[in-house]
Amino acid sequence: MSELLTLAGLSVPMRALRTLAAEYGDLPVPHVLFSPFFPERLDLSLHNGLGEFEVWRAALDIDPEQVEFREQAGDTWTLRATAPYAGAEVRLIAYGSALDSVRERGGDA
Repeated sequence: MSELLTLAGLSVPMRALRTLAAEYGDLPVPHVLFSPFFPERLDLSLHNGLGEFEVWRAALDIDPEQVEFREQAGDTWTLRATAPYAGAEVRLIAYGSALDSVRERGGDA
């Protein structure tokens, strides 16, 4: 980065987060990331399983066909999607145990 980014330079994703909090304050709390490298983007990550992803996907009006499924190290599944919201690019990701990992531990999926 060649020029200094100030906190005001992150106003777009901060505004999106404020709007989300006002409109959807009952949604599960995600890990929130603002980055000076992507000053127009708001990253929301969910680490308590994949179920929380669906309520966020619906709130952000993301088409199910836009969701990308990935597998990490064989025992973690991720769901990812990106959508515009309140002027920002919102990147949503959820992490959850792969079904086989849950079964091996004797838990429910």
